[in-house]
Amino acid sequence: MIEIRPSNQRGAGDHGWLQTRHSFSFADYYDPAFMGFGPLRVINEDHIAPGAGFGAHPHADMEIITYVLSGALSHRDSLGNGSVIRPGEVQRMSAGTGITHSEFNGSETDPVHLLQIWLLPERGGIAPGYEQKAFSKRQRQDQLCLVADRDGRGGALTIHQDVALHACLLGRGKTVTHRFGPGRIGWLQIASGRIGAGGKTLKAGDGAAIAGEDAVTLSAEEDSEFLLFDMTGGG
Repeated sequence: MIEIRPSNQRGAGDHGWLQTRHSFSFADYYDPAFMGFGPLRVINEDHIAPGAGFGAHPHADMEIITYVLSGALSHRDSLGNGSVIRPGEVQRMSAGTGITHSEFNGSETDPVHLLQIWLLPERGGIAPGYEQKAFSKRQRQDQLCLVADRDGRGGALTIHQDVALHACLLGRGKTVTHRFGPGRIGWLQIASGRIGAGGKTLKAGDGAAIAGEDAVTLSAEEDSEFLLFDMTGGG
């Protein structure tokens, strides 16, 4: 089963400085049919205006992954970390027993476009943590690049959940195939372009729940960027 979550059916918020779309219920957007998928709880697509951002706010017991598509996002947290996340860089923040952070667009001219992902951790009460790594275009071009994983395989970020997250820049006419182990489920999130999957076409902003499939083959109808999650079936 490959079930598409169309971009135009997501929750939406217009806050002036922030234009946001929610694949799953979040903040004031609530849809009991879309509360998450497996351990995946949030996929928000955010556009943050120049000079704007989220002030310091707390989180607990959540694995938070930030994937920047364009622009640059500044991050500060109560662990003393301060960084800038740019395209090709992926950040993992484990909220654990509690962390406070802020996210800000330091540019006065350029917006930031990003995906923020929340995953339920495999257990509560872990120590808060932070990690950020860069993955080159070459690593992601026309192949599935593992950017986050429970065991941090191959230089991926380490996350506290049985999830393998892949990023890919797939050129027009190119194809990649991913095989799922027994009982595994997947989520496909299209950042740009158009991708064919299981006889269906997904465009920018679309997502797809994948269950009961041994493998999925993804074909680019135009130059595309996407994320693919391979997850435990449990929440």
